[in-house]
Amino acid sequence: MSGPEDRARRSLTEAPTDQLVDRLAAELERSYGITRTELYQVDYRLAALLPLGGGESIVTPGHPAWRCFDHQEPIVSEGTGWFPVGMRGERRGVLRIAPVPADPAALAELDAVATALGHELAAVAATTDIYLTARRSRRLTLAAEMQWELLPGRSRIRPSFSLAGQLEPAYAVRGDGFDWSDDGHRLWLSVINGSGEGVAASMLTSLATHALRNARRAQLGLADQAALADQAIYALHRGEQHLSALLLELDLATGTLNVVDAGSPRLVLLRDGEVTEQVLDKQFPLGMFEGTDYREQRFELQRGDRLFVVSDGVIDATQERIRYGETALDRFLRRTGPMEPLDAVRSLIGDLRAFVAGDLVDDAVVVCLDWLGPQP
Repeated sequence: MSGPEDRARRSLTEAPTDQLVDRLAAELERSYGITRTELYQVDYRLAALLPLGGGESIVTPGHPAWRCFDHQEPIVSEGTGWFPVGMRGERRGVLRIAPVPADPAALAELDAVATALGHELAAVAATTDIYLTARRSRRLTLAAEMQWELLPGRSRIRPSFSLAGQLEPAYAVRGDGFDWSDDGHRLWLSVINGSGEGVAASMLTSLATHALRNARRAQLGLADQAALADQAIYALHRGEQHLSALLLELDLATGTLNVVDAGSPRLVLLRDGEVTEQVLDKQFPLGMFEGTDYREQRFELQRGDRLFVVSDGVIDATQERIRYGETALDRFLRRTGPMEPLDAVRSLIGDLRAFVAGDLVDDAVVVCLDWLGPQP
């Protein structure tokens, strides 16, 4: 006979795409006596937890919901349980449950069910707009809609690495973007510092991203991936439009990092509390000239190294003619050592917003990669 956790999981897999939470709530009431179940999703700015059914969002730091989201562990407070909802390192939000059972075994089961909900949300995302619509506190621009649809996610965790990225201004980003993929042996990461305005910028970034994916999936080397994307952009725009990109390939068995700098964003290494900018062989941006030959550089990472990729929108963020600048950036990056990559990225973006007293005007992209060392 199946137990309550199995029945809850089955309720998710058998539910219509628009009724995942409703069907789960009904099963939790039958199996655990829970009378209130609500999904809160994190918004695009990583600044608010928004209830699926509408109502008041949670923005107060230190709230049990945010403690659950930040630490990725169940939090019980005043008879209410908060459980992290996500999958493979991708944080989607939290599940609120009340009254929460006192039995530790039941809490562990509910934690597993919340994770199962995260997997189901990912599975149905392409077939319904309900959950995507509920994640936004205001309307996205068309360009931003296109950019967010391009992303592989916002965070990723494997035994050998942890990875996260964020775009800003989240609801109006135009051309900045990132992409990643891994096959258990290698991790590929591309970060694009877009150019242009509005939809034209997002279309250029989309072309570059898909060209890089096409080359990667054809199992071409990193330099050839850059060359194919360069040719695709040049063939369409004849050098009138181009963009900067940084391509990385990490060997997960050795920590060897191959890099192609195509007029790229800044690559910064945090090692043993010290921040150093990696000196890169700067090459032409993608699409600037016909037939550019790109070259790879090689670096050896050490266990515990942290890499940041930041676009010029971070360094050039300005408030009353004062730039955020490299010094402030380096000082802040040193403080991120104890944080998980997503928390580090979110904290840096939050510091930028505080510096400019609002949302950034120009596009900015921040990606953080932790090399945790080869795993058996």
